[in-house]
Amino acid sequence: MLLVASALKGYDLEATDGTIGTVSDFLFNDKNWSLQWLVVDNGTWLSERRVLLHPSSIGAKAYERHALAIALTKAQIEGSPEIRHDQPVSRQTGLSLYDYYGASPLWDGGYFGNGAIASPLSSPPIYGQTPMDSRDDEDLIDGGGDPHLLSVAAVTDYHVDATDGPIGHIENFIIDDACWEIRYVVIDTRHFWPGKHVLLSPHAVTEVDWLRHEIRLNLSREAVRASPAWNSDDLIDAEFEMRLHTHYNCPARSFY
Repeated sequence: MLLVASALKGYDLEATDGTIGTVSDFLFNDKNWSLQWLVVDNGTWLSERRVLLHPSSIGAKAYERHALAIALTKAQIEGSPEIRHDQPVSRQTGLSLYDYYGASPLWDGGYFGNGAIASPLSSPPIYGQTPMDSRDDEDLIDGGGDPHLLSVAAVTDYHVDATDGPIGHIENFIIDDACWEIRYVVIDTRHFWPGKHVLLSPHAVTEVDWLRHEIRLNLSREAVRASPAWNSDDLIDAEFEMRLHTHYNCPARSFY
Protein backbone atom coordinates (compact mmCIF):
# COMPACT_ATOMS: atom_id res chain seq x y z
CA MET A 1 0.00 0.00 0.00
CA LEU A 2 1.25 3.49 -0.86
CA LEU A 3 1.01 6.03 1.95
CA VAL A 4 1.73 9.73 2.29
CA ALA A 5 4.58 10.01 4.79
CA SER A 6 3.14 12.98 6.68
CA ALA A 7 -0.08 11.05 7.34
CA LEU A 8 1.86 8.50 9.42
CA LYS A 9 3.13 11.10 11.88
CA GLY A 10 1.38 10.69 15.22
CA TYR A 11 0.40 7.05 14.65
CA ASP A 12 0.39 5.01 17.87
CA LEU A 13 3.17 2.44 18.18
CA GLU A 14 2.02 -0.65 20.03
CA ALA A 15 4.63 -3.03 21.40
CA THR A 16 3.54 -6.55 22.28
CA ASP A 17 2.89 -5.47 25.87
CA GLY A 18 1.77 -1.86 25.60
CA THR A 19 1.96 1.43 23.73
CA ILE A 20 5.45 2.96 23.54
CA GLY A 21 4.69 6.28 21.85
CA THR A 22 3.92 7.63 18.41
CA VAL A 23 5.60 7.97 15.03
CA SER A 24 7.74 11.11 14.97
CA ASP A 25 9.82 10.74 11.80
CA PHE A 26 11.62 8.33 9.48
CA LEU A 27 15.32 8.22 8.64
CA PHE A 28 16.15 7.05 5.13
CA ASN A 29 19.29 6.17 3.22
CA ASP A 30 19.75 8.45 0.22
CA LYS A 31 21.68 5.74 -1.65
CA ASN A 32 18.70 3.43 -2.09
CA TRP A 33 15.88 5.48 -0.48
CA SER A 34 14.89 2.70 1.89
CA LEU A 35 13.63 3.68 5.32
CA GLN A 36 16.30 2.67 7.80
CA TRP A 37 14.79 3.79 11.09
CA LEU A 38 11.44 4.81 12.53
CA VAL A 39 11.90 7.64 15.05
CA VAL A 40 9.68 7.31 18.12
CA ASP A 41 8.12 10.17 20.04
CA ASN A 42 8.10 8.32 23.33
CA GLY A 43 6.47 11.07 25.40
CA THR A 44 7.34 10.69 29.06
CA TRP A 45 8.57 7.10 28.62
CA LEU A 46 12.34 7.08 27.99
CA SER A 47 12.03 10.82 27.43
CA GLU A 48 15.73 11.37 28.13
CA ARG A 49 16.80 9.45 25.03
CA ARG A 50 16.08 8.97 21.35
CA VAL A 51 14.42 5.70 20.36
CA LEU A 52 14.86 4.25 16.87
CA LEU A 53 13.11 1.13 15.57
CA HIS A 54 14.03 -0.87 12.51
CA PRO A 55 11.17 -1.08 9.94
CA SER A 56 11.40 -4.87 9.93
CA SER A 57 9.91 -4.77 13.45
CA ILE A 58 6.68 -3.24 12.13
CA GLY A 59 3.92 -5.83 12.11
CA ALA A 60 0.20 -5.36 11.60
CA LYS A 61 -1.05 -1.96 10.47
CA ALA A 62 -4.33 -0.71 11.90
CA TYR A 63 -4.81 2.32 9.67
CA GLU A 64 -8.45 2.72 10.69
CA ARG A 65 -7.30 3.62 14.20
CA HIS A 66 -3.94 5.15 13.28
CA ALA A 67 -1.74 2.50 14.85
CA LEU A 68 1.21 0.27 13.97
CA ALA A 69 2.06 -2.92 15.80
CA ILE A 70 5.71 -3.40 16.80
CA ALA A 71 6.91 -6.99 17.19
CA LEU A 72 9.03 -6.16 20.24
CA THR A 73 8.40 -5.93 23.96
CA LYS A 74 8.80 -2.67 25.85
CA ALA A 75 11.79 -4.20 27.65
CA GLN A 76 13.45 -5.02 24.32
CA ILE A 77 12.96 -1.45 23.14
CA GLU A 78 14.19 -0.03 26.44
CA GLY A 79 17.31 -2.17 26.15
CA SER A 80 18.25 -0.82 22.72
CA PRO A 81 21.48 1.21 22.36
CA GLU A 82 21.09 4.67 23.86
CA ILE A 83 21.15 7.71 21.60
CA ARG A 84 20.85 11.18 23.04
CA HIS A 85 18.43 13.60 21.39
CA ASP A 86 21.33 15.81 20.31
CA GLN A 87 23.50 12.91 19.13
CA PRO A 88 23.72 12.24 15.37
CA VAL A 89 23.26 8.69 14.14
CA SER A 90 26.76 7.72 13.07
CA ARG A 91 27.68 4.64 11.07
CA GLN A 92 29.02 3.05 14.25
CA THR A 93 25.79 3.80 16.12
CA GLY A 94 23.77 2.43 13.22
CA LEU A 95 25.75 -0.79 13.20
CA SER A 96 25.19 -1.26 16.93
CA LEU A 97 21.45 -0.79 16.36
CA TYR A 98 21.40 -3.28 13.50
CA ASP A 99 23.27 -5.76 15.67
CA TYR A 100 20.88 -5.28 18.58
CA TYR A 101 17.75 -5.70 16.48
CA GLY A 102 19.25 -8.57 14.49
CA ALA A 103 18.73 -6.69 11.24
CA SER A 104 20.96 -6.26 8.21
CA PRO A 105 22.34 -2.87 7.10
CA LEU A 106 21.57 -4.07 3.55
CA TRP A 107 17.88 -4.62 4.37
CA ASP A 108 15.69 -3.02 1.72
CA GLY A 109 12.35 -4.64 2.43
CA GLY A 110 12.77 -7.11 -0.42
CA TYR A 111 11.18 -4.78 -2.96
CA PHE A 112 13.95 -3.52 -5.25
CA GLY A 113 14.36 -5.75 -8.27
CA ASN A 114 10.85 -7.19 -7.94
CA GLY A 115 8.72 -4.69 -9.80
CA ALA A 116 10.41 -1.56 -8.49
CA ILE A 117 11.53 1.26 -10.70
CA ALA A 118 15.16 0.32 -10.23
CA SER A 119 17.60 -1.92 -8.46
CA PRO A 120 20.08 -0.17 -6.15
CA LEU A 121 22.82 -2.23 -7.77
CA SER A 122 22.13 -1.14 -11.35
CA SER A 123 21.37 1.98 -13.35
CA PRO A 124 17.74 2.90 -12.66
CA PRO A 125 16.00 2.27 -16.02
CA ILE A 126 13.52 5.09 -15.60
CA TYR A 127 16.24 7.72 -15.49
CA GLY A 128 19.39 5.95 -16.70
CA GLN A 129 21.74 7.17 -13.98
CA THR A 130 24.13 5.50 -11.60
CA PRO A 131 23.38 5.57 -7.86
CA MET A 132 24.34 8.75 -6.06
CA ASP A 133 27.93 8.56 -4.83
CA SER A 134 29.00 12.15 -4.22
CA ARG A 135 29.55 11.49 -0.52
CA ASP A 136 31.77 8.45 -0.21
CA ASP A 137 31.70 6.40 2.97
CA GLU A 138 35.37 7.25 3.47
CA ASP A 139 34.27 10.79 4.20
CA LEU A 140 32.52 9.65 7.37
CA ILE A 141 34.16 10.83 10.54
CA ASP A 142 34.04 8.63 13.62
CA GLY A 143 31.41 9.94 15.98
CA GLY A 144 29.84 12.18 13.31
CA GLY A 145 26.52 11.68 11.61
CA ASP A 146 26.20 9.39 8.62
CA PRO A 147 25.81 11.81 5.67
CA HIS A 148 23.69 9.26 3.77
CA LEU A 149 21.12 9.00 6.58
CA LEU A 150 18.51 11.73 6.24
CA SER A 151 15.32 12.69 8.03
CA VAL A 152 12.06 12.72 6.08
CA ALA A 153 10.89 15.71 8.13
CA ALA A 154 14.13 17.62 7.61
CA VAL A 155 14.25 17.07 3.84
CA THR A 156 10.63 18.16 3.39
CA ASP A 157 10.63 21.70 1.91
CA TYR A 158 14.06 21.26 0.30
CA HIS A 159 14.32 23.14 -2.99
CA VAL A 160 14.39 21.04 -6.15
CA ASP A 161 16.66 21.86 -9.09
CA ALA A 162 16.33 20.31 -12.54
CA THR A 163 19.31 20.26 -14.91
CA ASP A 164 18.32 23.69 -16.25
CA GLY A 165 16.92 25.46 -13.20
CA PRO A 166 14.62 25.27 -10.16
CA ILE A 167 11.21 23.62 -10.37
CA GLY A 168 9.79 23.75 -6.84
CA HIS A 169 10.21 22.16 -3.44
CA ILE A 170 9.63 18.81 -1.74
CA GLU A 171 6.19 18.72 -0.17
CA ASN A 172 5.97 15.09 0.91
CA PHE A 173 7.03 11.52 0.30
CA ILE A 174 5.07 8.46 -0.81
CA ILE A 175 6.03 5.37 1.18
CA ASP A 176 5.42 1.77 0.18
CA ASP A 177 4.45 -0.05 3.38
CA ALA A 178 5.14 -3.46 1.84
CA CYS A 179 8.86 -2.80 1.96
CA TRP A 180 9.16 0.52 3.83
CA GLU A 181 10.90 2.46 1.13
CA ILE A 182 10.25 5.82 -0.48
CA ARG A 183 8.51 5.11 -3.79
CA TYR A 184 7.98 8.74 -4.88
CA VAL A 185 8.95 12.27 -3.90
CA VAL A 186 6.04 14.74 -4.05
CA ILE A 187 7.14 18.01 -5.66
CA ASP A 188 5.12 21.22 -5.31
CA THR A 189 5.74 23.32 -8.44
CA ARG A 190 3.23 26.11 -7.68
CA HIS A 191 5.77 28.93 -8.04
CA PHE A 192 6.44 27.82 -11.62
CA TRP A 193 3.30 25.97 -12.74
CA PRO A 194 0.45 27.07 -10.41
CA GLY A 195 -1.50 24.31 -8.74
CA LYS A 196 0.60 21.45 -10.06
CA HIS A 197 2.09 18.65 -8.01
CA VAL A 198 4.19 15.91 -9.58
CA LEU A 199 5.60 12.61 -8.38
CA LEU A 200 9.20 11.72 -9.10
CA SER A 201 11.07 8.54 -8.44
CA PRO A 202 13.86 9.22 -5.94
CA HIS A 203 16.21 7.70 -8.48
CA ALA A 204 15.91 10.93 -10.45
CA VAL A 205 17.87 12.56 -7.62
CA THR A 206 21.57 12.91 -8.32
CA GLU A 207 22.46 14.80 -5.14
CA VAL A 208 20.99 15.77 -1.80
CA ASP A 209 22.72 18.92 -0.57
CA TRP A 210 21.88 19.23 3.11
CA LEU A 211 23.95 22.39 3.49
CA ARG A 212 21.98 24.24 0.80
CA HIS A 213 18.72 22.44 1.61
CA GLU A 214 18.16 21.32 -1.95
CA ILE A 215 18.10 18.26 -4.15
CA ARG A 216 19.28 18.05 -7.75
CA LEU A 217 17.77 15.97 -10.54
CA ASN A 218 18.99 14.60 -13.83
CA LEU A 219 15.74 15.75 -15.47
CA SER A 220 15.00 18.94 -17.37
CA ARG A 221 12.37 21.44 -16.27
CA GLU A 222 10.28 20.56 -19.33
CA ALA A 223 10.37 16.84 -18.53
CA VAL A 224 9.00 17.57 -15.06
CA ARG A 225 6.47 20.15 -16.29
CA ALA A 226 5.05 17.70 -18.84
CA SER A 227 4.75 14.79 -16.41
CA PRO A 228 1.31 13.65 -15.21
CA ALA A 229 -0.06 15.91 -12.48
CA TRP A 230 -0.97 14.35 -9.15
CA ASN A 231 -3.70 15.38 -6.74
CA SER A 232 -3.39 14.31 -3.12
CA ASP A 233 -7.04 13.21 -3.20
CA ASP A 234 -6.30 10.76 -6.02
CA LEU A 235 -5.24 7.18 -5.55
CA ILE A 236 -1.89 6.14 -6.97
CA ASP A 237 -3.05 3.12 -8.90
CA ALA A 238 -1.45 0.98 -11.59
CA GLU A 239 -2.97 3.13 -14.34
CA PHE A 240 -1.42 6.33 -12.96
CA GLU A 241 1.94 4.66 -12.42
CA MET A 242 1.84 3.33 -15.97
CA ARG A 243 1.28 6.85 -17.32
CA LEU A 244 4.08 8.16 -15.14
CA HIS A 245 6.51 5.49 -16.23
CA THR A 246 5.51 5.89 -19.87
CA HIS A 247 6.24 9.62 -19.66
CA TYR A 248 9.75 8.87 -18.43
CA ASN A 249 10.25 6.13 -21.05
CA CYS A 250 10.33 3.33 -18.53
CA PRO A 251 9.42 -0.11 -19.98
CA ALA A 252 5.93 -1.27 -19.02
CA ARG A 253 5.83 -3.59 -16.04
CA SER A 254 3.58 -4.77 -13.27
CA PHE A 255 3.63 -2.51 -10.25
CA TYR A 256 1.96 -4.86 -7.80
